[in-house]
Amino acid sequence: MTHAIFPDRPRMWRGALVMLALLAAFLGLGVAMLAGVLDGVDRSLILELRGPGGRGDPLGSWGIEEAVRDLTAMGGTTLIVIFTAAAGLFLLVRERRRQAMVIVGVVLLASLSKETAKALFDRARPDVVSQEVIVQSASFPSGHTSMATALYLILAVLVSSYGLAQRGRALVYGVAILLAALVGFSRVYLGVHWPSDVLAGWCLGAFWATAGWIVLGASGKAAEVR
Repeated sequence: MTHAIFPDRPRMWRGALVMLALLAAFLGLGVAMLAGVLDGVDRSLILELRGPGGRGDPLGSWGIEEAVRDLTAMGGTTLIVIFTAAAGLFLLVRERRRQAMVIVGVVLLASLSKETAKALFDRARPDVVSQEVIVQSASFPSGHTSMATALYLILAVLVSSYGLAQRGRALVYGVAILLAALVGFSRVYLGVHWPSDVLAGWCLGAFWATAGWIVLGASGKAAEVR
C-alpha cells in the first residue's frame, strides 16, 4: 500500500525535507518576532508603502487601492471556501475521490494551523499605519496569505498533473505563486499585517501544500491516484 501511494520515494523524501525547512522557517520567524528582532525591519517596510508622514493612505491612486482590496479577497474566507468546494465537487464528479479529499484536507489543516498559531503567538496588528480594511484576529501569521498559498499551490499540483507539458506546468505553478505573492503583498499594503506575518503565512501555506503533494504520490501522476 505504501509503495502504491508513494511510487517515487526519492521525491517523497525531498518533499519531506521541504516541509521540514518550511516548518523551521515558520518557527524561526515566530521566535524572532517574539524576541523583537524583526520589529525594525517590519516597521521600515510597512512605512515604505505609505506616503509622506507615514500613517496616511498607501502609495498609489484610489484605483490601485481598490485593485489591492480585490486581490486581498483572493485569500479571504468566502472565496477560499467557494474555490475549495468547486474544486472538490469537480473532482468528485470525475471520480477523483483521493484528490478531492486532499484539497479539502490541505485547506482545513491550513485553516486550523493558522488559527492555532494566531492564538499562540497573539501578535498585535500593525499600529504604525492606518488600516484600510477591518480586521479582528491576531496578526501572526497572515491568515489570508496562508490560505491563498495552500489552496492555489495544491490546485497547481492537481491541474499540472493532467497531462500538461513542462511549459504548461511551469505556467500553472507560476500563476499560483503569483496569486499567493499578490495576496501577501496586499496585506502589508493595506496596513493589516507586518511583512514577517506574510512571510510566515507563505511558509505555513506552502508546508500544507507540500504535504498534499506528498500524499498525492510525489510522482507527477496525481491525476491517476484515486
